[in-house]
Amino acid sequence: MRIGPKRSVLDPDNTGFIAVENFTSLVEHHELQLDPSKLDMLFALVQSNEDGQVCYQELIELMSSKRSSSFRRAIANGRRTLQREILLDETGLGVYKRFVRYVAYEILPCETDRRWYFHQNSLCPPPVFMAIITIIQIVVFMCYGIMLNKWVLQTYQPDFMKSSLVYHPRHRLQVWRFFSYMFMHVGLEQLGFNALLQLMIGVPLEMVHGILRISLLYMAGVVAGSLTVSITDMRAPVVGGSGGVYALCSAHLANVVMNWAGMRCPYKLLRMILALVCMSSEVGRAVWLRFSPPLPSSGPQPSFMAHLAGAVVGISMGLLILRSYEESLQKQCSWWVILFSFITFLLFAIFWNIFAYELLGVQLPPAP
Repeated sequence: MRIGPKRSVLDPDNTGFIAVENFTSLVEHHELQLDPSKLDMLFALVQSNEDGQVCYQELIELMSSKRSSSFRRAIANGRRTLQREILLDETGLGVYKRFVRYVAYEILPCETDRRWYFHQNSLCPPPVFMAIITIIQIVVFMCYGIMLNKWVLQTYQPDFMKSSLVYHPRHRLQVWRFFSYMFMHVGLEQLGFNALLQLMIGVPLEMVHGILRISLLYMAGVVAGSLTVSITDMRAPVVGGSGGVYALCSAHLANVVMNWAGMRCPYKLLRMILALVCMSSEVGRAVWLRFSPPLPSSGPQPSFMAHLAGAVVGISMGLLILRSYEESLQKQCSWWVILFSFITFLLFAIFWNIFAYELLGVQLPPAP
């Protein structure tokens, strides 16, 4: 759409603002060729303004697929209405668009946000981060399964724990292990649980919030998991991507609870109960394997503290990320507080790993 030639009509005094009457008249005379979604957004912007004016620059930004600051404030304060039916009532959609609509209702709590995401969505960039992580985890698991001829409780195989990907307290100076352990899994059950949640929850989250935010959240859960184990369960190794998975899941569940009235995903109460039961069962299984292993082993079994650390990251950092759809995190004071807290934890954990083991005289298990 070309707005420039209409500047003299919309803003004859060159004040930088457009009177609501002028804008409404222009729309009613069909001089703006807009898709229904963008027209709804413009009406919402007009109706949210208490002074009877619309900033000309904000109008141009909105037409350039950027939501203006006043429109964001209108969304936050609830001072906007949509002129048309809800997104769920749209018919004649293709398979992909129906999936995008499902994702919008699964992730976003506001109808305006859902419509905005639905009409602005594109496959560029595609949600590849969670898919790539899951594929690598499956490939690594299959390689070790074939090599060891063991598909369950792989940690009971000494050669499995010798992998340079596993985090082990004896090798904590090999920094990459604090991340690479996410590619290793105890057995088929843990891999299946993590892969399923990564694809069912991680991919929709990445489609809505983008690869940068979701990869940051996932990796923050992963590194927080291994560092927490190094502080609270100092003799235990770590395997599995549960830290990152629990960061995603806890952030999504917390977002649903915080926006319960606005969420329109079907059977949300039942699904939340099932998710909590599954996550609790997985943690319980990890605790059982850690303290009461069913088979004799040469050393401590992998810790469960990574699950809990990931959940804490999701509820703190993740909830803020998910609540800030289409808004800059850098402009929010709470983001800097959480980021400072996380960096402080990282620095403390680094010094702990350098000095605490020797100062406390921890008897570490032999290296596998």
